[in-house]
Amino acid sequence: MSESSPVSVSAAPAEAVATPIDTPVPPHLEWLKVESLDLEAQGVAHRANGKVVFVEDALPGEEVRVTVSRKKNNWEQGTMTDLRCESSQRVKPKCAYFGLCGGCKMQHFHPSAQVAVKQRVLEDNLWHLGKVKPEMLLRPIEGPTWGYRYRARLSVRYVAKKNTVLVGFHERKSRYVADMQTCEILPPHMSRLLMPLRALIMGMEQRESLPQIEVAIGTKVTVLVLRHLNPLSAADAQRLKDFATEHSAHDGGQHTISWWLQPKGPDTVHPLDESLPSLDYTLPEFGITMPFKPTDFTQVNHAINQVLVGRALRLLAVQPTERVIDWFCGLGNFTLPLATQAREVLGIEGSEALVARSRENAKFNQVDANTSFVARNLFEITPQELASYGHADKWLVDPPREGAFALAKAMADLHQDPTLVPDWVPPKRIVYVSCNPATLARDAGLLVHQAGYRCVSGGAVNMFPHTAHVESMAVFERD
Repeated sequence: MSESSPVSVSAAPAEAVATPIDTPVPPHLEWLKVESLDLEAQGVAHRANGKVVFVEDALPGEEVRVTVSRKKNNWEQGTMTDLRCESSQRVKPKCAYFGLCGGCKMQHFHPSAQVAVKQRVLEDNLWHLGKVKPEMLLRPIEGPTWGYRYRARLSVRYVAKKNTVLVGFHERKSRYVADMQTCEILPPHMSRLLMPLRALIMGMEQRESLPQIEVAIGTKVTVLVLRHLNPLSAADAQRLKDFATEHSAHDGGQHTISWWLQPKGPDTVHPLDESLPSLDYTLPEFGITMPFKPTDFTQVNHAINQVLVGRALRLLAVQPTERVIDWFCGLGNFTLPLATQAREVLGIEGSEALVARSRENAKFNQVDANTSFVARNLFEITPQELASYGHADKWLVDPPREGAFALAKAMADLHQDPTLVPDWVPPKRIVYVSCNPATLARDAGLLVHQAGYRCVSGGAVNMFPHTAHVESMAVFERD
């Protein structure tokens, strides 16, 4: 597209673009070349004077004019008003609520290009933060780009002025709930429930004190956790039961709708009907079924999780004679598949309650004979404490966003000063699964530069298509 034919993306002509906040824009406002995307899916550009500008909905390679909404000494943030040199990767968003809803901020970017950007984010973080470059790049893990979100937290709002109820996600940069009738990233049967849910809440006595519905979808059950600030009447409880009966049948019986209630904090969650089946997801490659509760942390994208677990175990290459430690084991997402391959697996997690659940899941899957679990605060661990868990041939590390700094630091200390635990032998291979490329890069720097490991491979995982969230995996080996 030529410089003489800019594309307007708003009602305002190019001459009306504004640069100072709340003032008209002079027609000579410079065109900005978008260089990259940041972790909020904003285009990153620089003015002629070097000042950074973050631009909503702009894509790498495009040239844009911007209306500034925030201005600091070193950066500005704004929205795109005019566009030229449109990216070849720009696509029409599938969702009718793109731009209004605060989720899925990359829908205007081709899915393959999204994955490429996430891979580059991982590489850049590893190099700039950890001074680490993988010897080999793994092909990114990707899968379904729509209908993948099996967990969600939907806000509920009774709007008295309009005498209506809204059920959905928040508007972009707003506390208001988006007026949405469908959602393309929810599974189709859940998307179809949004409007019936609005009608249901509208007809309830407590409609003004029902702020949230948390969605958890399993193999055959869809659980809706209703947060209610006041006790529900018998009539409202019956309305929920009738809704579940009607819409379970409407979905052809493939997904039973089950209501759970949350009167206070997460610990108060309980089923409205105890007789309905419980939640689970499967890892068919390993013959594992994972029961879980609707407020448990589990992966949002079940299809990608299956591929993720399979790749992690192939990269770990566990032998039947080996012992493996699964750090930050959660409910056993990796521990239980590992137990089908290794001589012994130790899962370590920070919560006694979570460890108890992991033991139950191991027993349920009949892999408890060679598994054990320990509760331990993994954000505070000394070299001696780390070594007390004994030698393991391989490690699987899957921390939360904070990463595994204490673990990596203890490893580095043991390598730097072998006299701390003279007979300790480090694992020969580590597979690190991460939901934050920055903390992965930090920990990788410790493992490579201070703990004697090589980063042999790494790659991105597109767990959350159309968002800027980057999941990734890296493999470390010791000679």
